[in-house]
Amino acid sequence: MNNNSNSLAKDLIKEYPRSPHETLAGYVIASRMLDKCRALVNNTNGEYHFDCPLDGFFLNFTGVSSLAFKQLVKSGANDAEVAAWITEQSYHSEDTIKLWNLKMRQTRITELPIQLQLFLESYIRKSIPENRRIYTWFDVYDIEEGRI
Repeated sequence: MNNNSNSLAKDLIKEYPRSPHETLAGYVIASRMLDKCRALVNNTNGEYHFDCPLDGFFLNFTGVSSLAFKQLVKSGANDAEVAAWITEQSYHSEDTIKLWNLKMRQTRITELPIQLQLFLESYIRKSIPENRRIYTWFDVYDIEEGRI
C-alpha cells in the first residue's frame, strides 16, 4: 500500500469529487465515495460528507463497511488497490453490478426515501439554477459541479 493518503486526496474545498457516474471496481458511486473519504481523512472535505445517503446505496448494495473502507483509505491505498479490495468484499456477479449501476444512474428523486426527497427538494432550490432540469438523482451532482 502507498501509505501516503495525502498525495492521493483531492482538496474538496477547491475541487469536486468525481461524478457518481464514474466507476471503481465496476460500481458507480464508488470513486466519488473514495474521493470524499480521502478528503475527510486529510481534512480537505469542505462541505462534502463521506458515508452520506449516496454512499449508503453503494455500501448497502456491496455489503462494504464504511469503517473498514475508511481504514483502507487511511492506509494510503491507491485506486487500483481500493478496487481490488471492493471486489474481494462484494459478492455480486458482473451482470448484477451492471443492472444495479443502471438502476442507480436512472433513479429519480421521487424514487428515493422520503427524508432524502425532502432534503433534496430544499437543496436543489438553493444549489441548482432554476432553468436547469433534473431528470435523475445523479444530475443534481453533475449540474451543481459543472459537468453537465
